[in-house]
Amino acid sequence: MKIKTVFLITAAIVLSFALFSCAALMKVTEVGAQIANAAGVIDNNTASAISNSSKAIGSAAEEITPQQEYFIGRAVAGNILTTYKLYNGNPALTAYLNNICASIVINSPRPDIYNGYHVAILDSNEINAFATSGGHILITRGLINAAASEDALAGVIAHEIAHIQLQHSIKAIKTSRITQALAVTGTSAVGAATGMNVNQLTDVFNESVGEIVQTMVSNGFSQTQEFDADTKALSLMASAGYNPQGLLDMLNQLKAIQSNTAGGFNKTHPSPDQRITNASKSVGKYKVTDNSASRKARFSAVVK
Repeated sequence: MKIKTVFLITAAIVLSFALFSCAALMKVTEVGAQIANAAGVIDNNTASAISNSSKAIGSAAEEITPQQEYFIGRAVAGNILTTYKLYNGNPALTAYLNNICASIVINSPRPDIYNGYHVAILDSNEINAFATSGGHILITRGLINAAASEDALAGVIAHEIAHIQLQHSIKAIKTSRITQALAVTGTSAVGAATGMNVNQLTDVFNESVGEIVQTMVSNGFSQTQEFDADTKALSLMASAGYNPQGLLDMLNQLKAIQSNTAGGFNKTHPSPDQRITNASKSVGKYKVTDNSASRKARFSAVVK
């Protein structure tokens, strides 16, 4: 009966989450638990469990600061680098990619983040790229080799910058934090009934955060987020003077090699056909003078 009562009150907490501010929600829930305890509906342990649950939900909804974005992103990047090695065989290429990145972000709505944007190359023939909330953009040698122009490379980098500026990874992490809070909420009833410490349960769940981040990176972003990143990338490219058609050129190249590619972008992204259809809806909005020919020489010198 006590467990059922806790879950009913928990449901009310979750519903209230959409109606009250974090501080108000935590206070209302805590007072409610105290009243229920005083009335003899629940005991002290159960009241304490409900109070801890409300605090967990409130904490989950707190805004993530730029510093937190960076350190979370650094942890994600570190996780990726346990699977991939950095490629340091061509410093000029790394500098070139960072210059492309800088030209895009300086003309973007969010040119400054906590520790800046940084591009590094992963030593892999796989065709893939990753972006973390900390501004780390990691691109495989395989994807770089698939690009036919600087504008195509700019499309790849702009897509990853878009993920960062649209805060896609942070939104995923926020969801995990809410899930964490609800997990604590769900186990609070068990803790109250069995005498287990809610803080211990929370610690156990916190230890699995690394696994959650790894799952997020391995599974990729949602289809909607990938489409949004492509659409945003077109705008970022146009603002920096790159031809947005370069992104479509890159997607067409990925389409051409898709059947011979296992894993990589095939695993974590919608199909090139789907992305081409989506991006084609917006590319016509941008009237940018095509000066890509002026970039051919430096692209060939550094990349090819």
